[in-house]
Amino acid sequence: MTYKLLFALCASFLMIHQTDGQESGKKTPQEGNKYTFENCINKFNKDKTIKTSVGYQYWFIDQNFLPDGLTVKMSVVGPNQATHAPHKHPGVEIFYVLEGTAQFYLDGKTTTGGPNTTFYCPVGSEHGISNATNKELKYLVIRKYIKEVK
Repeated sequence: MTYKLLFALCASFLMIHQTDGQESGKKTPQEGNKYTFENCINKFNKDKTIKTSVGYQYWFIDQNFLPDGLTVKMSVVGPNQATHAPHKHPGVEIFYVLEGTAQFYLDGKTTTGGPNTTFYCPVGSEHGISNATNKELKYLVIRKYIKEVK
């Protein structure tokens, strides 16, 4: 059930936020990429994680893979820590808690949520996520980076 929910969430996000290069008449980077069965599957590999000051992260889909900048990253944060302070940026962001308990901050309000909880950050909102316990927090970050059209 958990993976079905995650798949539905990602599929909905993709459908809502995808861009169509056909409509604009411009070539998209996707037209230059060759997608293969092998490069469309990314199985977690501990050796390819990126160390952070509070844990590590792993990019399942980085901002250069899809032409519209849609990404999926897993963040792992140590006990009672945060990757960074609340902030704002262009585009929406979704956090999906895999393990642990997160404290979510959105425009001056906070709440907590455990596994299988999503937190949606609307465009322009001040938001943040931190580890609310003395155990490891693991969550996915689904975000669309704004790409420059050339």
